[in-house]
Amino acid sequence: MTSGGLHVNGHHYELEISGQGEALLLLHGFGGDKSIWAELRAGLDSAYRIIAVDILGHGASDKPTGVGAYQMARVSRDILSLLDELRIPDCHLLGYSMGGRLALYLSAGYPGRCRSLILESASPGLADKSERERRRRQDHALAERIETMGVAWFVDYWEKLPLWKSQQQLPEEIRRAQRKQRLGNDATGLANSLRGMGSGAQPEIWTRLGQVSTPALLLAGARDSKFVAINQRMARQLPRADLQVIPDAGHNIHLEQPQIFIKRVKSFLQGL
Repeated sequence: MTSGGLHVNGHHYELEISGQGEALLLLHGFGGDKSIWAELRAGLDSAYRIIAVDILGHGASDKPTGVGAYQMARVSRDILSLLDELRIPDCHLLGYSMGGRLALYLSAGYPGRCRSLILESASPGLADKSERERRRRQDHALAERIETMGVAWFVDYWEKLPLWKSQQQLPEEIRRAQRKQRLGNDATGLANSLRGMGSGAQPEIWTRLGQVSTPALLLAGARDSKFVAINQRMARQLPRADLQVIPDAGHNIHLEQPQIFIKRVKSFLQGL
């Protein structure tokens, strides 16, 4: 495994690259970083050239003070520039939550760069304009509180959300490790990521799903009813989608059911 960074479009992005074969790009969720994929990387052996990236505002990548750098279109161009620097013409895309929204945006906008799409607890954004505006205001309010109250406050708030209720079943050491990773975040990076890439800011992709012809694996946790419903609707509109609902898992399947997650990802990739 090699670790390091690349500068593209004026920003530093931190990467970890391992294995050989077809490229698989891993995109983490909000508040995460490339370290969340450690178990998946080990489970996939060296059959793929795996690139795990810290998305802008997270991990060891840059945290610009200007919100414009965090917009989905700008971050997407950065990701493509990273692939260009690595001389990767196309790749398999795997994204979790926010990273899944980014992966779907990339596959819809740049279909020639995407060999396949694996979406974990992802969505095409909010279709209703008024709902998008409400969410945008909520995201901006949370961003201001993160900047005012700090990262420790945010982590305490975030961990109490009903979205993570299913994680109460996890061993204490796993929850401690996740909390430590979250506490390593930067307030400016998190706040601007919400403003630029939050669900309220993201252009909706529902109307473009029928044009995404890439083979797609949709994964949703059975205990995450909201995203099960979203992914059922997505599966009906994506031309080549396979929806799999994972039992005894909530929003974060790769943490709550890692072996099942790895098995489903491997099976999908090997079947292409």
